[in-house]
Amino acid sequence: MWRLALRTLKFRRTSFVATFLAMFLGAAIVIGCGGLMETGVRMAADPQRLREAPIVVTGEQTHDSTALTERHRIDPGLVGRVAEVRGVRAAVGDVSVPATVLKDGKPVSGKADSYGHGWASARLTPYTLAAGSPPVTGGEAVLDADLARRAGARPGSTVDVVVQGTVRRFQVSGIAEQRGDHNPDAAVFFTDDEARTLAGGRIDSIGVLPNAGTGTAALADAVRAAVGDRAEVLTGERRGLAELPGTLSSKRTVVILAAVFGSSVVLIVMFGVASTLGLSLQQRAREMALLRAVGSTPHQLRRMILTETAVLSVASVLLALLPGYAIGRLLFGVLTASGVVSSAIVYHAGWIPMAVGAVVTVLAAAGATRFAGRRAARTEPVAALAESTAGTRWFSVPRLLLALFFLANGIGLAVATATVMEDGPTLASTAGPASVLFCIGLALLAPGITKAMVALLRLPVRALSGLSGRLALRNAATANVRMAGAVAPIVLLIGIATGTLYMQSTEDHVSRTSYDRNILADYVLDSTTGGFAPGVVDRVRATPGVAAASEFVTSRGFVDRPGGPAQIDLRGVSAEGVRQSLDLSVVAGSLSGLRGDTVALSDKKAREYGVRVGDRLPMHLGDGAAVRPTVVALYTDNPKQQYLTLPAAALAPHTGDGLPHQILVRAARGSAAEVHDRLAALAARVPGTELDDSASLAGRNNQIQQILVSANYTIVAMIVGYAAITVVNTLVSVTRKRRAEFGLQRLTGATRAQVLGMLTVEGLLIGVIATILGTIASATTIVPYSLVKSDSYLPSGSIGVYLAIVGGSLLLVFGATLLPSWRGMRSPAVDTVKAA
Repeated sequence: MWRLALRTLKFRRTSFVATFLAMFLGAAIVIGCGGLMETGVRMAADPQRLREAPIVVTGEQTHDSTALTERHRIDPGLVGRVAEVRGVRAAVGDVSVPATVLKDGKPVSGKADSYGHGWASARLTPYTLAAGSPPVTGGEAVLDADLARRAGARPGSTVDVVVQGTVRRFQVSGIAEQRGDHNPDAAVFFTDDEARTLAGGRIDSIGVLPNAGTGTAALADAVRAAVGDRAEVLTGERRGLAELPGTLSSKRTVVILAAVFGSSVVLIVMFGVASTLGLSLQQRAREMALLRAVGSTPHQLRRMILTETAVLSVASVLLALLPGYAIGRLLFGVLTASGVVSSAIVYHAGWIPMAVGAVVTVLAAAGATRFAGRRAARTEPVAALAESTAGTRWFSVPRLLLALFFLANGIGLAVATATVMEDGPTLASTAGPASVLFCIGLALLAPGITKAMVALLRLPVRALSGLSGRLALRNAATANVRMAGAVAPIVLLIGIATGTLYMQSTEDHVSRTSYDRNILADYVLDSTTGGFAPGVVDRVRATPGVAAASEFVTSRGFVDRPGGPAQIDLRGVSAEGVRQSLDLSVVAGSLSGLRGDTVALSDKKAREYGVRVGDRLPMHLGDGAAVRPTVVALYTDNPKQQYLTLPAAALAPHTGDGLPHQILVRAARGSAAEVHDRLAALAARVPGTELDDSASLAGRNNQIQQILVSANYTIVAMIVGYAAITVVNTLVSVTRKRRAEFGLQRLTGATRAQVLGMLTVEGLLIGVIATILGTIASATTIVPYSLVKSDSYLPSGSIGVYLAIVGGSLLLVFGATLLPSWRGMRSPAVDTVKAA
């Protein structure tokens, strides 16, 4: 049986190459998505500054199993407790605070960020003194060599450093150089006491250095017992997470992205492999009939087909391992370039995604073999010979049930998107797969649908296309299964591409316009040196022509409720300028009361949380701090901009830098131009301050909201590319199989032009039917998503996107049919018929 299967593969190269290509590419894409999933689940990062410490103690970065978005700092008293653990040689507390060195009043160019640390933590990187001495007093500092060179500093000179939003002058006591090829951010070292004071009295992490001969695992367990639930102990490649506060919050994003697209890819790959292999077996129906006629049993035929499939599956999976790893790296590179995850996160692709890719490919092939080869193996020899010439039987109860299963699930996800899901980051996880499932359901019923639609198109085609149209209609009527095989992958291509691209364009439009309407300010001041000191906003308010100014802080926190914490966006503002800066229509209370331990929220959220004006709202801020602010105002709910509003002075200390990074400015009527010039002059006097109009703030918010755009487009491009390859495989295989048919037509008097005209009409029929079905399938994603996002049945975005998708699909159809046919008809018709 193995010998027969291998000889069959040798002499059926065209159809088997198409099947192999579908398996190979499918396995590679699934392996790539699996690697992305494994990376998200592990979420590990190589340490940079703390790489000399095999054990790192840091604040717990989760609240009730949900990742925090800000750094959770720990009590400095833990340093002494960790140092007392047996086997610990030294416990070194570490802090990181923004510290921007100035030269001629401007931030030193070079590395994007610079941070201040205590000198004791220098050995964790490690840094060593190249010149001078360590800092001893609060007015001294050590600069790393690169920063000192750019600032023109040397031991004994002075430099201006922006810390806590204020310019302070320090004497350079020394220059430090780091060992190794790592490249952490630029560093300024203060005394340990000064660094902790700047960090608000708490520390970020503790680097643990063990005694010689002490095992890391055993010591880590001892340290965990010592700190209890007051901190988290990290070892190995997870130590880097201590340097990347908020990174764990991207874990959910990466996992959801990999899961949503991975599941879609699995379905598409299984469909692509099954349809390609099924088409190959269908084209071999006469061969199977002859084998049955000469005495082969159904069992022998099934064994032969399974053996062929096994050979192709194993070969395609083995060859797909390296390309699959490369695809995963490419997807991960897009995520890091987009800012979804830090570039310090380690990409992992172990044996699990490899195994998943192999299993999916083998199962898809085995399933296709079972269903497509069953009829050829079971049909009686005489009936098989008759069926091989017609090839019109397609309906079966299992096929119908499977189609109804996919259609029902697609419709179910669409309904859930429109009626159950709220507007949020997981909305796409139900909307996106809906069109995929519906496409597969339509594809399974494609022979019957195609036959019905050809009947509806008969009159216009006959009226417009003459003899070529009549020939095409006859072929479509007698070979509807063959035509459906060409329609199905194009439906998948159009449905997925249209649904996903318009879903993204709708998200872009809604996010941009809703934020624009919510921001009433004319200008925004932006700090690039760690934030604004409290007095800066008062100076802005005192500027002639300024009607109002408000500090602006963004973060994410949690509202504690009986069913579990609800994560929500937080905004910090100034009570003096919030009404002129943000569009908040107050329905109860007053925003002027946003001072101290207070909060304002929408009336809808107030009902959801069960609070009124005067009640306390139990919350946890982005760094895990528990608070119970008093509700002082309720405002009209905006479903596109849902957030809680707190005083900037209360929220900012619980963010990474501890200060507001933006100031929103509203100009008095008729004085916008004068205010711009005066603010520009003010910005020039505050180091690291940039002035722009409020549209830039909306643009940055849109960038944050749409940070997955490039990743979405990359993965969609892979899916659409795979579907396009399936289209080409299918059409080329079908066209090559029909060479004898074209030869007979030419021998009976048809010209090459007439044959090509017939194929053109067939291509148009395929394109029209696939476009209609693909558009219907895409509506299961577009319509519910648009209803939730913009209260409209129609998506946002240019009609050109849809026309490009349809036009590209038609080009694939004509390119994959006309080109092989034209090349095949260069040979004499007699030779073509004889070769068959």
